[in-house]
Amino acid sequence: MNSISPNLNIMIKAAEKASKILIRDFGEVEKLQVSIKGPADFVTNSDKKVEKILIEELNKAKKNYSILSEEIGKIENSDKDNFWIIDPIDGTTNFLHGVPHFAISIALRNKNEIISGLIYDPIKNEMFYAEKDNGAFLNNQRIRVSSKKSLNECLFASGGKKEIKSKLNIRKSGSAALDLAYVASGRFDGYFQNELNLWDIAAGLILVTEAGGKTNKLDHTSINNLRVNAASNAIYEKMLENLDKF
Repeated sequence: MNSISPNLNIMIKAAEKASKILIRDFGEVEKLQVSIKGPADFVTNSDKKVEKILIEELNKAKKNYSILSEEIGKIENSDKDNFWIIDPIDGTTNFLHGVPHFAISIALRNKNEIISGLIYDPIKNEMFYAEKDNGAFLNNQRIRVSSKKSLNECLFASGGKKEIKSKLNIRKSGSAALDLAYVASGRFDGYFQNELNLWDIAAGLILVTEAGGKTNKLDHTSINNLRVNAASNAIYEKMLENLDKF
């Protein structure tokens, strides 16, 4: 086990606790698929329950830290330099349809810099995490971005509803957080998307850079309508050249 900071430890424990509800609710969603009412309201409720547990757990440990979360918005506490950035379920549409590809995402921003990030996929029990200058990990094993050099060997991830005109081999998985975690672990070679919110990508950005990859510079004080590009250093520019229409 690599040494992790007390803050990251808090994040891991909060994610593990909240994930128990997520796993249970996901089992219910699969049953609700066939009901007339449909699972949409149920999922909104899951989102809120998970968020509540995450915030309670993080607050217990650091009651002064501020919070930015998808459902609840911004909560400014006495410490405005430190912000927890939370997405209780990234990949809600997948969750809603009983597709087991979604994650809890938590990042810690200090002043204007993300210093730690965690993305937890509870169904596959995969915990991705990274801290500034301390590397990126998946379930305690060090991860690195892909070392491929040739674009036609690469697999890229994107999202959103717009059609993408590109010769790149592209997948849309439905979870920006997991897409970035997969770039960090070398499963995907690169990722690009427009119109993102900070909570979708905050944890993923530090994962990619700590795994030796490259992302575009973001002003983390902006919250909505963000554009992200992420890839290994070897592929980054080549990926962008192929996205001039995007």
